Amino acid sequence: MMRQYELVDRVRRYNPHTDEDLLNRAYVYAMRAHGQQKRASGDPYFTHPLEVAAILTELRLDDATIVAAVLHDTIEDTGVTKAEIDTLFGPEIGSLVDGLTKLKKLDLVSKRAAQAENFRKLLLAISEDVRVLLVKLADRLHNMRTLHYVSPEKRARIAEETLDIYAPLAGRMGMQNLRDELENLSFRYLMPEAFAMVSTRLEDLRETNRELIKTIEKELTEELALRGIEAEVRGRQKQPYSVWSKMERKSLAFEQLSDIFGFRVVVGETDECYRVIGVVHTKWPMVPGRFKDYISTPKQNDYRSIHTTVVGPGRQRVELQVRTRDMHDIACFGIAAHALYKDGQEASAPALSHESNAYNWLKRTIDMLAEGSSPEEFLEHTRLELFHDQVFCFTPKGRLIALPRGATPIDFAYAVHTNVGNSAVGAKINGRLAPLLAPLVNGDEVEIVRAEGQIPPAAWESIAVTGKARAAIRRATRDAVRAQYAGLGRQIVLRAFERAGKKFSEEKLRPALPRLARSSIEDVLAAVGRGEMFSGDVVKAVYPEFKEERKAPVPDRTEPGWFRMQKAQGVEFKSPGAAGAALPIRGLQGDLPVSFAPNGAVPGDRIVGIMTPGEGITVYPIQSPALEAFDDQPERWLDVRWDVEDSQALFPARIIVAAINEPGSLGAVATLVGEQGANIDDVTFNKKSPDFREMIFDIQVFDLKHLNDILSRLRVLPMVHKVERVIG
Repeated sequence: MMRQYELVDRVRRYNPHTDEDLLNRAYVYAMRAHGQQKRASGDPYFTHPLEVAAILTELRLDDATIVAAVLHDTIEDTGVTKAEIDTLFGPEIGSLVDGLTKLKKLDLVSKRAAQAENFRKLLLAISEDVRVLLVKLADRLHNMRTLHYVSPEKRARIAEETLDIYAPLAGRMGMQNLRDELENLSFRYLMPEAFAMVSTRLEDLRETNRELIKTIEKELTEELALRGIEAEVRGRQKQPYSVWSKMERKSLAFEQLSDIFGFRVVVGETDECYRVIGVVHTKWPMVPGRFKDYISTPKQNDYRSIHTTVVGPGRQRVELQVRTRDMHDIACFGIAAHALYKDGQEASAPALSHESNAYNWLKRTIDMLAEGSSPEEFLEHTRLELFHDQVFCFTPKGRLIALPRGATPIDFAYAVHTNVGNSAVGAKINGRLAPLLAPLVNGDEVEIVRAEGQIPPAAWESIAVTGKARAAIRRATRDAVRAQYAGLGRQIVLRAFERAGKKFSEEKLRPALPRLARSSIEDVLAAVGRGEMFSGDVVKAVYPEFKEERKAPVPDRTEPGWFRMQKAQGVEFKSPGAAGAALPIRGLQGDLPVSFAPNGAVPGDRIVGIMTPGEGITVYPIQSPALEAFDDQPERWLDVRWDVEDSQALFPARIIVAAINEPGSLGAVATLVGEQGANIDDVTFNKKSPDFREMIFDIQVFDLKHLNDILSRLRVLPMVHKVERVIG
């Protein structure tokens, strides 16, 4: 266990002005508070907060953060209160410890809704003071280092949570060293065989290339020195999890990876970075497409370096990262680098938020909480944003837009503005028209073609890569559906008021909203449109004295009088199968009985025959979902096609009509079908609410064009809400 003086010495190495008395008091206080508590390993519990503090000293953090780390479990696991810590150590440290206590209570790996809500709370807590996040990440790192002491079930849960939440969050804050260790520890426990395989191969490769690495380091250092550039050149090897991820993502074997080894060149000034690139590209040929300048366009986690790949000594591909020492600090420590002690001077705490793009990203993410309608959407958005491999694109006016790898113009449009995304209908990439699904690459200039009144298709949600785009598409789709229901509801309510002999006005409806338990008129109309509220209740809410004496009759197709009415209107009813047994279809086998699928098929459909031994052949439209049941029985499939050039036969089809429940609606639909030269075989009713009627018609038509013409004409009937063909 780390001794009291050792903790003070660790801090004094980078902060000669540390408050030793504060550190000593925190050490003694926490040790007494935890008393005889033990960890799963059997060690005194107090060793854990000390190790967390030790990790933070490696990040060279301020006294308040170190003390908060030492005390971070006292409120949760002992009888200590926040008020007591405020009194003894000050409100700043008390606030940090309280924030960490709240995070300790969160269980991120749980049911999805609870997980999303807890993750939202986590980000809210760390948005107040990012040092809470730094302590939390150090806490998680030490827990991962000692994870072998807990049960296998708990081990897997914690490792999954770390890989899913904490490692990406550390990366998003620019803390790459910490992220690498968290990922590798999680990888070891979640996929031990894969971890062992990759680690062994990396170790073998390191031994094989040890001399080559030294040769390249020496040759590159000497070449730069000849040009007057003092640089530190070091070879580096990719981490096991990074290697495994690339193998999985690109479906590569280990032997196919060409960038397992790389070299980092650290210089003093920014202009020297570009001089290094000039020297390197002059001496060795560059690999096309492998140059990235993150100095002029930093990543959103503040990462800055120049990346290039050259064919170096021995015809080996050599990947180089060139950066200054300050850039190297940020690349290693991320957001913590803004609070480093430099030359004995402590960085001011407010500078942390002002200097760090990563922290500003965190604040923007919190602001997006208001845009998500549920914690799950927020979790989805944030998780997508955490994985920050990016492409950089530009608007026609030169605005830089950073997007995740694999993003499309859809994501670009929503990154510019939600309204731009909602109205997008096309895109120009580098001046040429391109599909909205085209993947973007670094340097693309993207112009979005817009059309006012456009509603984004719901299918875009599965195509979009960014959480912001997905959430906006989902929201626009919901709003469009809501507007459609509200429009239908308005028609229903207007007809209800007309039947009641009353005048409808929004001014009269507004005072009645509390009686309808709705907060807005649109809510009422949408509820009526969805069938959740009876239109008569709206009339009664506005005119409480109104009593509805008449109920809309529901026609009974079994009544003789009803059939006489339909006959008089020219509608002819036939029994199922009246189209005849001799089907005009080529490709049928022998004299087997042939029938149509339950919902029919018509000329113009692509069709397939399914043979059932002992029963015959059933003809299905190729788009019928029922065919999925025969996917594993190819021997039953028959290649059939229509032979209807001279046929005047009628063929079965099924349609579903949702209409307003009012007198004459059924008659209007049946009349239109008859007027179009189709027969009605059968009608069934699904009465959903007092305001709606859903009718299923089995009809007979000549072909697909005939059927589509009937559907189009039905859709324009004023009482009809929805018409569609049923394919089963």
